[in-house]
Amino acid sequence: MSIGAGGIRSCSLAFGADQLSKRDSLKHAGILESFFSWYYVISSASVFISMTCVVYIQEAMGWKVGFGVPVVLMILSTLSFFLASPIYVKPLVVAFLDHLEVEFNSTKPKAKASWLIGFARVLVASFRKRRIELSSTDTDELYHLRKGSALVVPSERIRFLNKACVVKNPEEDLMPDGRASDPWRLCTVDQVEELKALIKVIPIWSTGMLVSVNVCQNSFLLLQASTMNRHITSKFEIPAGSFYAFMLLSLTTWIALYDRVIIPLASKITGKPTRLGLKQKIGNGILGSAASMAVLAIIERVRRETAIREGISDIPDAVTHMSAMWLLPFYFLLGFSEAMNGVGLNELFYTELPKSMSSVASNLFSIGLSAASLVASFIVSNVRGFISEANQESWVSSNINKGHYDYYYWLLSSLGFANFIYYLACSKAYGPCKGGQQGITGDVREGLIDDDDDDVV
Repeated sequence: MSIGAGGIRSCSLAFGADQLSKRDSLKHAGILESFFSWYYVISSASVFISMTCVVYIQEAMGWKVGFGVPVVLMILSTLSFFLASPIYVKPLVVAFLDHLEVEFNSTKPKAKASWLIGFARVLVASFRKRRIELSSTDTDELYHLRKGSALVVPSERIRFLNKACVVKNPEEDLMPDGRASDPWRLCTVDQVEELKALIKVIPIWSTGMLVSVNVCQNSFLLLQASTMNRHITSKFEIPAGSFYAFMLLSLTTWIALYDRVIIPLASKITGKPTRLGLKQKIGNGILGSAASMAVLAIIERVRRETAIREGISDIPDAVTHMSAMWLLPFYFLLGFSEAMNGVGLNELFYTELPKSMSSVASNLFSIGLSAASLVASFIVSNVRGFISEANQESWVSSNINKGHYDYYYWLLSSLGFANFIYYLACSKAYGPCKGGQQGITGDVREGLIDDDDDDVV
């Protein structure tokens, strides 16, 4: 299951975006943005269906039928994938070979190293050449170029890494066919720029982790909802574990409103294509995430006071008369945060990293989610350890009525607002994004992801 899911999730986003990569098919930057938004919607919808319909089938018809449904769906999706294969946009042979990192010599193909090895080579080569003095002008240096590459000289940012692609002695550094005699001492300009691009997005990538930490609070939210009145009618009660579906519905609603209502209306008012810039979307998502935890802290304080007032604070599983529907504002803001931050980060990675790194770009967000789980565990462990040393009831006690989950949520909210300040600093240091998506009136550009077109309309 892990192998299959890893293969699909790591490639599907980049593969879908590549279908829009033709120069004559991308008329507006909004097409790519809409793709990332609706990809997120479909992914969320699939999770919603699995949490509701599939779970219902499992409970009503048994585990065999419940597991059989995903099997049938995967078979149908596999068949549809191969049936549609003739109409997919196929990468050029050169791009395909660059992506697989295959290098041909005179007799047989020779597999090159992975991305991680390539990045390690740039770092090692830069360190080994640390005593080399770079010229003040790039034209005075001889650089090692990848065959067919449009990059002639490296960029000025993180200039120390440029030493990795400097050719000081062509007879010693290069082989007769133009390849580096020692790839751990001489790298191509493309390899250097790919590592620079990855390093450049890491600070902004790190800001998304704390947003994902707030999404990782499912166990606490489940405990919170289970102690509240979840009845819609006298006979129908929403399961505590199903409340996460409200976040998915909120996310879908926000994306639909943004893409189909807000953007067309704003464009009509201004008389030109108008969209939120990538940085603005990410920033709004971070603020929304911090605000959602503040709202959750207020809700939890009211719920705890209600439990104490009703005299059930010593009973962990007791249900208060407070309606669980009060949690909906929190899920509403959390869905907004994911719609802005999640979609914005995925689009930022895809558009900012080199096209040859599209698979890496599509996996950065997933890596952030995994890292966020570790960060969330670290925060909870430290909160428990700090309070236990003070001989007080833990904020995140197993008895939610005795603990102070509201304090814990206020802590996450404070970290969220601090994260927003950190994001502003990272955003300013990053500089302008590609594609001209800089502001709320950011004009779109023909051929957003074309490598050769750098002019902004």
